[in-house]
Amino acid sequence: MQKTLLITGVSTGLGQALAQAALAAGHRVVGTVRNEAARAKFEATPGHAIGRILDVTNTAAIAPLVAEVEKSIGAIDVLVNNAGYGHEGTVEESSLDDLRRQFEVNFFGAVAMIKAVLPFMRARRSGRIVNITSMGGFITLPGLGFYHASKFALEGLGESLGKEVADFGIHITAVEPGAFRTDWAGRSLVRIARTVPDYDAVFEPGRQRRQGYSGQQLGDPAKAAAAILHILEAENPPAHLLLGSDAIKMVGDKLDALKSEFDAWQHVSAATDFS
Repeated sequence: MQKTLLITGVSTGLGQALAQAALAAGHRVVGTVRNEAARAKFEATPGHAIGRILDVTNTAAIAPLVAEVEKSIGAIDVLVNNAGYGHEGTVEESSLDDLRRQFEVNFFGAVAMIKAVLPFMRARRSGRIVNITSMGGFITLPGLGFYHASKFALEGLGESLGKEVADFGIHITAVEPGAFRTDWAGRSLVRIARTVPDYDAVFEPGRQRRQGYSGQQLGDPAKAAAAILHILEAENPPAHLLLGSDAIKMVGDKLDALKSEFDAWQHVSAATDFS
């Protein structure tokens, strides 16, 4: 059954792979891009590809765009919040302006998209919202604190939202990829200049590793796209979907470590109740 998907950021990476897979499967895709050249390129993709120019940080433009799509193209069955980028830098060496920019794209832009589609989906009592977060919405690594913060925020909002809209036939899924062969560790990763040598030992190995594996990551974007299309057909899609064996291992290790820590300190935690 043909669906209409609205996907942000279809020019590269997982957004591009998902748009291509959805179009090949016979779905209609409205993809947002940043400029006219990118729109023309997207609309040349085989299938029912419709481009719209949008910068998700321009949140005032989002609701009118969604309303226009609903009116001129048709009901949006699926919203995929894919637009985003990574910020690499220690918390101390990164500025508050860096943090604001990270949240404007990765969090506030996604929330504005969600708020724009919800009235239409709620009125129809159906809809799917897929937030492309990251295994970095569960696990953390030194030097990616601002990125993790934005993805943790989107995870928390989406999980709560899922409970709010479940009775309206709207399903929310956080898709949490591991390392995939996209531009995330290359062009789409903002690298902050180093200023504090004290962090060299904890930070530099991670930076070198990310620079070295860019383009060599384990994950296949085409297979990620197929997995996302699969859950869109599921009657009861998951609230969380890990993608990649690296994500499975690293998130599993984090969950085990959390349980171990909680158990070790349970006597202190429980002692705070009134008695």
